[in-house]
Amino acid sequence: MIAIGSYVVVFMIFVAFEVPGLGLGHFFYIPVALLALAGGTRVGLLGGGVATALYTLAIVVTPRLPTREVLTVATVIRLVTYSSCGVLVGWFANEHRRHLGQLRELAERDFLTGVFNTRMFDEALARRCAATRPFLLLLGDMDNLKQVNDTHGHSAGNGELRRLADTLSHAIEPGDELARVGGDEFAILTEASVGEAGALCARLRAELAAEDIRITFGWAALPEDGVGPLELFRKADDRLYAAKLIQRNHRVVEQLTRAAVAPPRI
Repeated sequence: MIAIGSYVVVFMIFVAFEVPGLGLGHFFYIPVALLALAGGTRVGLLGGGVATALYTLAIVVTPRLPTREVLTVATVIRLVTYSSCGVLVGWFANEHRRHLGQLRELAERDFLTGVFNTRMFDEALARRCAATRPFLLLLGDMDNLKQVNDTHGHSAGNGELRRLADTLSHAIEPGDELARVGGDEFAILTEASVGEAGALCARLRAELAAEDIRITFGWAALPEDGVGPLELFRKADDRLYAAKLIQRNHRVVEQLTRAAVAPPRI
């Protein structure tokens, strides 16, 4: 609206005060630039054409100016310069918006996996708590990342984290939010109910296991386990830690059982 108003103001000033040699037509660059800043390259080009048309019309309706100047080389030059200004300013505006989008993406996304980072997760968790609608918080911890790093190096470990994030991104439902909240820890926010927590964790584990990815989940539900972000995160972390202990104990028992039934060496 400001750009359109500027066209009108410049046109009226031109008609009222322009005399040969004064050069009030240069003020048409202002609305062209404003339009290009708002709409980008194509709109800037259009704005240059509009400025040229208004400049030509202003010459026709201004009695102090000879109308023979309307279709001269000077008017063609006006078209080129107005349009060039609009295209250039519009291009810079588009690039600025693109860079802002990239910076916003970097600020919101985890640099390694591309899912939401901890800051965005904290905001999403607080937003869901403020809404007071029931939801589940799942915390997942990759089981064998340290072993992968020790055996194959951190580059391979990073690849496994990216693979885990990609698999989880395809496994969750539309509207769910996935974030990386630690080195090998991921969080999921979903509108599932507390009664669905066990089945949901089992389904995600099965889909990840099909890709040879091992992960342990803990969960918390609003309002059953708390109504604040800190309460819910601590409860989910406690359940995750307990599940890790149970798995570790199972592995120890299995190792002892295999050792007990193994035939003695001669």
